[in-house]
Amino acid sequence: MQHHNNKIDASLLGKIVLARFLELPLRAFDRLVTRAESSTEFAALRPWVTVGQLEGAQVAHDVADTHQTLASPVLGEIRDMKNLYPGTGASRGLMFLYHRDNYAREYCFDEEGVNHLMSRPDCPAELAGVLRRLRLINTRNRLTHALMQAVLASQAAYLRSGQALTLLPLTQAEISARLRSESNLAVVADPGRISRLVRVLSVALPNGEVKPLGGLFPKPRQVHCHFVDHVIKREKAWMLQGVLWEPLTDEAIAAILEREYGIHLLRRTVANIRHDLAIPDCRSRSQRMNYLAATEGFSALLPLTSQALRTAVPAQPGVYEIRAALGSPVSVAKEGWLEKSAPPGPHSIVYIGSTGDLRKRLGDHLRGSSDNILLHNHLADGAARVRFRLISEGWRWAERDLYRVFCETFGMPPLCNRMSP
Repeated sequence: MQHHNNKIDASLLGKIVLARFLELPLRAFDRLVTRAESSTEFAALRPWVTVGQLEGAQVAHDVADTHQTLASPVLGEIRDMKNLYPGTGASRGLMFLYHRDNYAREYCFDEEGVNHLMSRPDCPAELAGVLRRLRLINTRNRLTHALMQAVLASQAAYLRSGQALTLLPLTQAEISARLRSESNLAVVADPGRISRLVRVLSVALPNGEVKPLGGLFPKPRQVHCHFVDHVIKREKAWMLQGVLWEPLTDEAIAAILEREYGIHLLRRTVANIRHDLAIPDCRSRSQRMNYLAATEGFSALLPLTSQALRTAVPAQPGVYEIRAALGSPVSVAKEGWLEKSAPPGPHSIVYIGSTGDLRKRLGDHLRGSSDNILLHNHLADGAARVRFRLISEGWRWAERDLYRVFCETFGMPPLCNRMSP
């Protein structure tokens, strides 16, 4: 007769329990810590347990009233101390502030006393259960804190700027190897444990955006997607400037990536990434209406001054575009040509509008009486330019079409348009 031993090895069981504990959602983890500390078993352990905080960890006390009364779904926030304390030098950098004390909790044990307590024959099983949970809380919080410090060091450029192009490829295996070699963690920070932890955590970036922690561990392919998307968006501005006459081929995109960013991608890799991003090929993009085509028939650029309004702008209905002197990404040699021909890059086009009387409406903008303070501030230096197209009927619809095409072409509205027409 054959007997089967289904008993799981104690070390394996411990690893399984830890893995599941790391996968707890943040709010469930917070409730577990609170329940453990409010239990009668924890009170019995208090002579041998000191409640403290992880070394180097800080809690966001300025938001404590909100987060301490309700478990936050966000682990904490990253702050750029250089921006908070300008002029303090380079010693202050990025800092991570936890949103709850429970997320930075650490327990110190009098091991001799605890072992003596656990060895007593009348020691209740519930006491041992609470003690195991406290050790699991320590392990999770220590691993989380070490992980956050490694992220702050590895992705500092991205965290400060918020620009996707500064995000570095960073695998969980790389972070695991770094934590094993550089930190004094009592727990092994293997990729599997990091993966389980990363899946359930979110953090707030310095710009206020809440981002899943896994988003700070991009694979090389994800980073390459940002660069391909960036080049294709620049393509639209280049066509508007006359630098390009037709959209870039996948081969041309690959060449730009290697020349300007040192990223070597095959043409078919660019095509695959473009397909993943739902971006049409160059032939399809060339057939789409863009802002350059939508502004065909506009007047030449005119200085937005009282004299130009009196002499060159009629008191008739139409649509118009205002540009501020925000600079142009093209070389100085081309600036004169751009002034007479194609408009500069999208960031200098600050407003699109329509009116039944172009001269009056533009005069209102110039005097600051159009209830758009942001636009008036851009006109105050006297360097703004305007161009327009006369439309006797349907000028409001023409403005809506022009605004829509602008947003489709550049992926954002003009700076001073506070709402869509």
